[in-house]
Amino acid sequence: MALNPQERTEFVNAYTRVLITAWSSEEFSTKLDTNPREALAEAGLELPAGAQVTLVRNVPEGHHDSNLDVQVALWERGLESGVFEFHVPETPQIDLAELSEGDLDSIAAGVDINCCCCPCCCCT
Repeated sequence: MALNPQERTEFVNAYTRVLITAWSSEEFSTKLDTNPREALAEAGLELPAGAQVTLVRNVPEGHHDSNLDVQVALWERGLESGVFEFHVPETPQIDLAELSEGDLDSIAAGVDINCCCCPCCCCT
């Protein structure tokens, strides 16, 4: 079942909320692991009754760039099968050693740096 553009946007926004909240709240992250149905509902992803949920925390290397398209496809497959798989990688770590002084100055000044990893509010 392919999502129409509005459904896709709604799903992407809710999935993005799941990622951001999981990365910024230890409490939500724990709830996501222990009661994924309730945690996903809090973020706006209501699952059908009887649906099975699998949470994948160890996303394979190289899958981060295409994670959003993969997750949309998994959601569509789950709507058909009743088996939902969510990729929620652990909190991304920033290696400050790779940032130049100019990059750090830009961050401190509030200038955005291009996003290149996973979906966020500026990429969707």
